[in-house]
Amino acid sequence: MATTLIQFDFPFQGPWGDDLAVACRALAADIAGEPGLVFKLWGEDPGRGRASGVYLFEDPASAERYVAKHRPRLAAFGVEDPQASMFRLHRPLSRLTRAPV
Repeated sequence: MATTLIQFDFPFQGPWGDDLAVACRALAADIAGEPGLVFKLWGEDPGRGRASGVYLFEDPASAERYVAKHRPRLAAFGVEDPQASMFRLHRPLSRLTRAPV
């Protein structure tokens, strides 16, 4: 049962849109294979130069392992000071607002 959300938020200079999809295809495939990952949502705000990722993991340990792996990977892409926040999923309210949990 999925229990743990992670939100990454960081400055990003692009690419955006379709170009981001092409540039991050291999990264997305790697992320899809993460142990314990239920799903990831990708967010972009070109106007403010920011990107985000929201993840749902099956358990806190899987989420923590992913954060430890992803921070250095973002740094290798030139992302400075990515903010990562971890939250416990509140399932009853999430279901009321149509979350797929």
